[in-house]
Amino acid sequence: MGARVAVIGGGNVAMDAARCALRMGAERVDVVYRRGEKEMPARIEEIHHAKEEGVRFSFLMNPTRILSDGSGNVAGIEVVRMELGEKDESGRARPVVVKGSETVLDVETVVVAIGNSPNPIIASTTDGLETNKWGCIVANDSMETSRKGVYAGGDAVTGAATVILAMGAGKTAAESIDQYIKGGCK
Repeated sequence: MGARVAVIGGGNVAMDAARCALRMGAERVDVVYRRGEKEMPARIEEIHHAKEEGVRFSFLMNPTRILSDGSGNVAGIEVVRMELGEKDESGRARPVVVKGSETVLDVETVVVAIGNSPNPIIASTTDGLETNKWGCIVANDSMETSRKGVYAGGDAVTGAATVILAMGAGKTAAESIDQYIKGGCK
């Protein structure tokens, strides 16, 4: 990881990634988000903690390309300034590009932390696996899915959430899998 890191996104995972980058030794971490702070989907406390730890925020900026040094290493990230326009279907103001506002952020590492839906291929290729209307895998309290012996947790089950919640689900699933195996996989 380089000393200067850009994390693209505005959700809880972006906050986790930015804080982890600092803890791993990055000198500077910028969260690049195409809307303003009020529109960020991350929980308020996640944003607050990231700021407390020294994460910087580049609001109303949208990446257009990652620049290379010619040897396959990141040399920067090109961004454009955004402004908020009309509201979209979700009720949030739609970001609109400000023409001629291209600039480059000097970074060595880029972490893409956007998107919060499970991969739709999982449900379409796994017979007997129940999903909800958002495409999330349905699991009970022990993280078992509708398919016997198959367990799931994290964002694939809950949708966008924190890494801590996903880790908790993983622990619960591991305990359930252990019990399933010890019980003879009935």
